[in-house]
Amino acid sequence: MGCDRNCGLIAGAVIGAVLAVFGGILMPVGDLLIQKTIKKQVVLEEGTIAFKNWVKTGTEVYRQFWIFDVQNPQEVMMNSSNIQVKQRGPYTYRVRFLAKENVTQDPEDNTVSFLQPNGAIFEPSLSVGTEADNFTVLNLAVAAASHIYQNQFVQMVLNSLINKSKSSMFQVRTLRELLWGYRDPFLSLVPYPVTTTVGLFYPYNNTADGVYKVFNGKDNISKVAIIDTYKGKRSIYAVFESDVNLKGIPVYRFVLPSKAFASPVENPDNYCFCTEKIISKNCTSYGVLDISKCKEGRPVYISLPHFLYASPDVSEPIDGLNPNEEEHRTYLDIEPITGFTLQFAKRLQVNLLVKPSKKIQVLKNLKRNYIVPILWLNETGTIGDEKANMFRSQVTGKINLLGLIEMILLSVGVVMFVAFMISYCACRSKTIK
Repeated sequence: MGCDRNCGLIAGAVIGAVLAVFGGILMPVGDLLIQKTIKKQVVLEEGTIAFKNWVKTGTEVYRQFWIFDVQNPQEVMMNSSNIQVKQRGPYTYRVRFLAKENVTQDPEDNTVSFLQPNGAIFEPSLSVGTEADNFTVLNLAVAAASHIYQNQFVQMVLNSLINKSKSSMFQVRTLRELLWGYRDPFLSLVPYPVTTTVGLFYPYNNTADGVYKVFNGKDNISKVAIIDTYKGKRSIYAVFESDVNLKGIPVYRFVLPSKAFASPVENPDNYCFCTEKIISKNCTSYGVLDISKCKEGRPVYISLPHFLYASPDVSEPIDGLNPNEEEHRTYLDIEPITGFTLQFAKRLQVNLLVKPSKKIQVLKNLKRNYIVPILWLNETGTIGDEKANMFRSQVTGKINLLGLIEMILLSVGVVMFVAFMISYCACRSKTIK
């Protein structure tokens, strides 16, 4: 009888030990098997689930615009006063709904390149007004022409055309005109061939953005869909900030750091954005990047909204700005197992430089340079509830279930082993006595 009991206790302890060992083995082996299965479906190559959803995204992406409406145009033009702006928005468009084109794999560096066709559909229900709403903004053609053509004789000619067309430093334009283009009266009088249509995003519809080059994830799943280059140049970077729970899915949040807009003195990588010494105060100003070389010489500067992270000299001539990180920074929420971006907010401000000009009447009273904010945008997308449910069940759910089974087996096994061994030792002690 004592032998049967002791044998049973030993058998129970052995079973517990086996369960504990099996649970311990299942941890690395199970994780490896699941990650291998997931990796097959998340790399960007023909035939995978990821590739199908990447070529034409099922997530709705919106681009919201806030326009800086100038409140005191005459005071600025006559007295070089601070520019008072009032933010109006959002005006929302659905974008990135067209499938990617010219998708080409490069097996040498495990990347895939493509063009993103442009298209924008206005969403009245997500907007504060219509595309016919009017705004007082900087005259894009006047500001750009005076910057591009700095010869005094040429500026005298430009002045006569500006006056003849009844153009000024500021203008009133509808949202549709400002974004997508309008025929400029001043440029229409220029006696040699120039583009007479002006717009911040002109041309847009029926064009394509790129070439983009992203990692396909074959060699490193954590880099899948991350941009390597854009139009042959390195993309801007983001840094890890925190863990976030997005609709029940654990994600890593990456943010665009202030260093990305730092002066070349602080961040040498930004040296190429310092194209002159006066506006940049000998390359010490920060928070704006001069992209005029990409805009055929037009004095376009980009920044974060409301000049977030910019030096005081940039925002000092502009009244009505209220920068804050929560509303104005750029971030990406990336699921760490698959490398998928499940939520993002890409925020950017478009600014135009305007300078004093003795030969152009509407600019001659200016006593300083202005980097004038025109608008800021927020391009955002979030995984939908249906896809989030699918993701939880097919990816995080399986991993969580495996983890639960591993812990149950390990815990039960350890408890059984310890309990049966204690009982066995107690029985042995009584038998000896």
